[in-house]
Parts: sequence; structure tokens; C-alpha cells
Amino acid sequence: MTTPYWVQDAIFYQIFPDRFANGDPSLNPPNVQKWGVQPTAWGFQGGDLRGILQHFDYLLDLGVTALYLNPIFQAPSTHRYNTTDYFRIDPKLGTLDDFHALVDSVHRNDMRLILDGVFNHCGRGFFAFADVLENGDHSPYQDWFHIKKFPLDAYTPGEAQNYLGWWNHKSLPKLNMSNPAVRNYIFNVARYWIEQGADGWRLDVPNEIDDDGFWEEFRHVVKSAKRDAYLLGEIWDVNPRWANETHFDGLMNYPLREAILAMLNGHENAAVFADQVEGLLKSYPHENLYAMFVPLGSHDTERIKTMVEGSLEKTKLAFLIQMAYPGAPAIYYGDEIGLEGGKDPENRRAFPWKESAWDLELRTWVKTLVATRKRIPALRRGDFQRLVAEDGLYAFVRKLGEEKVLIAINASSRSHSVNVACASVGWEDGRELRNLLTHEKTTVSKGQIKLSLEPWSGVWIG
Repeated sequence: MTTPYWVQDAIFYQIFPDRFANGDPSLNPPNVQKWGVQPTAWGFQGGDLRGILQHFDYLLDLGVTALYLNPIFQAPSTHRYNTTDYFRIDPKLGTLDDFHALVDSVHRNDMRLILDGVFNHCGRGFFAFADVLENGDHSPYQDWFHIKKFPLDAYTPGEAQNYLGWWNHKSLPKLNMSNPAVRNYIFNVARYWIEQGADGWRLDVPNEIDDDGFWEEFRHVVKSAKRDAYLLGEIWDVNPRWANETHFDGLMNYPLREAILAMLNGHENAAVFADQVEGLLKSYPHENLYAMFVPLGSHDTERIKTMVEGSLEKTKLAFLIQMAYPGAPAIYYGDEIGLEGGKDPENRRAFPWKESAWDLELRTWVKTLVATRKRIPALRRGDFQRLVAEDGLYAFVRKLGEEKVLIAINASSRSHSVNVACASVGWEDGRELRNLLTHEKTTVSKGQIKLSLEPWSGVWIG
């Protein structure tokens, strides 16, 4: 087994550190914005590592078992994808001691924590690029980057012209991974934070480091430091190249998110959705499929409730599908309380800690789904079998040995009353089943169970 055993059992919670919770106001920059104001690309609102630690009871109550933190290393932006010091926690977020305190709390509660690794590019303040800016073609670090000509123009408005930047951004100079010194530097960073207690890496734009040898060595370095560390690749399409024993354990399963949204927004019917999601199941080796990171949203997408035009029913159905699908479901901070937001920076709003701002029905629903998934191994580790996919109805089974759960969804605007044949499931006449989410009972009769589904709803039966 090359993928970490714990991932398929995990429920991830993704945190954008500046916007989750402010635990130590003394770290705030002097121009800090008021918590909860309309987010901007440049305005810090004061979230930090102590804030996560102080709200750990909230995470435990929700039932999550793993954290994914957006970048926490020193950088001049709110998003911190322009790293200036890979070995230092950003002072606005806290100290190494704060990181260790968070890791200790995570591990004491049998949870895991993965960090965002931004290794394709760095910030202009990164020591090697600063040296190149200062010394030009005399710099010993010029081969750390892709320099076209000197002098470098790194700060006037416009795209990068005389060096490569990520998507031509001057603020994000691309590192030269063909340079052994750069590779060793990155490997040292990767090993260091695993040794400090991290349980894995989410790798930012790894496809832009188009070097299989680099990633194989990166994997060896990380797994040597911690055998069950999780390597997660930010790959947006279906691409088996990146999920295997020489690259990453799992990928961010954005194609599933896209399929769910297409169905919920009426662009595809249940039969097409079934073909899409089952096609994903056949695209990867079993162990990598079950180690996928399954998001409904992230810091790079519009929020789930916004994408379904504020519909509580559709949001609840999206979570029900996500939590029943193979892989590790991931909750983007605030989605569980109905936080809305469009494209960046709207999707990075501060978490509202006044419960009056929460959609409590949604949070209770998510909490119930999480608890049920954690309680029933078939929902995490079970095989996947389609029962029916027609009109607005899609029903499938997750089964592990004798344990079976039937998942049925009504992806339409009208009520459905349907008999689902369950002979292939092995449920015989007279068997009493129940809705695992509402505890209502039903009985197998004539090889079928009768389901009544409201518009945009679903059930788990077992």
C-alpha cells in the first residue's frame, strides 16, 4: 500500500488562515481591516494560528479529522502564495511555537494536518531573487530562476518580460527546478516541515513543474521523513499521470465538483451525472481513487451555496453526495454554515463567529453526514455499485462485506416516488432498513424498497 491508510477515513477542513479566527490581536498589522468587512486582495483581517487553536472545539464538534491550511510561511500577501521565507511562519500568523501548539492539539485528537507547498514559484522578497535584483548578472543565484536578460524589471506595472513568472506575474518569479541547488533547497523545506509535525503537503500547481524525476524524488524525501505523509496534487482535470507511486497519493477532485454543480443547476440530468462520476471511478487505481481530496469549494472557486443560487436544499444535497463518494471529503471553512461568496476575493470572507449569522440547519446536516460517514466503514471504504440512473433519480450502493448503504438522490424540481430493486444488494424480503439520517424505517418487499424523495433531496438507507 503506497497511499496513507488514514486518508480514506479522513474528513478534511480547509482553512484560509487570515480569515478563520483572530486569536492574537498583537500580531495584527497596524492597518488591519475590521473582522468581517468586504474582503479585498490586499487587506489583512487578522486570522492566525492561535485563532485556529482557540476554536479547536468547533472543529471537533463538527467532526473533522484533518486540516488543510493555505500557505502559512512568510509572505507579503493575504494569500501567501508569494513566499519570501519557506522556513519561517509568517509573523502575522504567529511563531514556530504556535505551529507546534497547533500540531500538538491536532495529534492529541487523532487528527492530521497538511500544509500548502508553493514550490513552482516564490515571491520577489525570497532571498535568492532579492540577490538577483540587487546584483544582476553578478548574482550567484541567477540560475535559480529563468532569466531572459538583465537588468530585471520586477516592480513597474505590467507582465514579467525579462524573466519567467507564474502566469507572467512579476510578483511570482518561477523557480528553475533543473538547477540541483534549487531542487535540494525545496527538498529541505519539504523535509523540515514534516519533521516539525506536518502530516503531508498539498502541492500548488504541480503540473507546472513538468518533471517526473523531481516529483519522484520529492515523494521519496517526504515519505522517508514520515511514511504515512499525504501528498496531494492540485490537478484540475482527470489525469492519471499524477496519481501513482511516483507522484501523488491523491488529487483535488474538482471534476466531481463540476459534475455535481452541473446536475444541481440543471445542465445535466441524473443519468449523465452517473456516467460522469462513475467514469471518474475508473480513471485511477483503487488506492489513489480512495485517497482523493473531494471538495465542494476552495479558495480558488466560488462557494457552494453561491453556486446553487443560495438554495439550502441543493447545498444539502451537494454535501450528501460528497460525503457518500469515495475519497476524503473536504469542507471549505464556512461552507458548513452557509457562508457565501463569488470569485476571489469574495470566496475568502472572514468566518462569522456570531451564531446568529449561521445557517444552523445546514451545519446540523453537515455534522450529521460527517458523524454517519465516520460511523459506517462502507461509506468510506466500500465498493461502488449503480442501481438506477434515470430521469432525476440516481441510486447507488456502497458496500463493504455484509455492510451496505444505499444512496438515492432526486436531482429534480419535482417529488419522486420510486421502487428501487435491491436483489443485487443482497437484501431479502422482510428485511427492515432505516434512513441513516432521519431514522425512518422501511422494509424490503417483493425485492424492492419504496422511496419517496422531495425535490433536490437524498437519502442514505442501511
